[in-house]
Amino acid sequence: MLRSEPSSIEPNQDGSHLTPEEIPEASSGSVDIQEEINRLEEMILASPRIPLTRRTLVDEEKLLDQLDYIRLSLPTAFQEAAEIIAQKEEILLEAEEYGQQIVDAAQAKRAQILDENDIIRQAEQEASEMRRKVQQECDAMLQATLEEIDRKRRQSQQELEQMHTKAIAEAEAIAQGADEYADNVLENIEQHLNDMLRIIRNGRQQLQPDVSSGRHLPPPKKK
Repeated sequence: MLRSEPSSIEPNQDGSHLTPEEIPEASSGSVDIQEEINRLEEMILASPRIPLTRRTLVDEEKLLDQLDYIRLSLPTAFQEAAEIIAQKEEILLEAEEYGQQIVDAAQAKRAQILDENDIIRQAEQEASEMRRKVQQECDAMLQATLEEIDRKRRQSQQELEQMHTKAIAEAEAIAQGADEYADNVLENIEQHLNDMLRIIRNGRQQLQPDVSSGRHLPPPKKK
């Protein structure tokens, strides 16, 4: 899961961080979630690799910052959906005004022709039926839009959680690979030291017969 408190630093194109003064306002423009996810992938691919392994060393802080930035950018997409809903509401209001115009026209006609009650009732029924039909269509469109927004939100959240879990697993694998690499290096050093000690022991053993023979020589005679 992402951190409970969002970071106040956003990553730049090169993976560096913006200062709080450089962070853009949420209303400054639309945020491309796919582009930010691609940037997260580039951050992982651009991370340094551990020698002799296929592992990549990922900066956890930068990774979490980018995930937080994507999470904070999601409300922008929701705001765009809300604007679409507002447009649907405007269509509904226009339809209601149009229906009201029909009712007003029918009422004006009833005032002019009092003996045509059947025609007036028919006009009122048609206006009411049209208003009901428009209301149903707008409600259906609004419900479908809300369901689509919720589906995209849940899908985005699930993808972010999967990416975070994958990143943690890769970081743990990298740490384990680093330990194995260090152990191999120390093992090689130990082997070299053992070889050097073996050479030193052999040299000392070769020198010991000469030293022993020198100790048994008779002292020189005095003149």
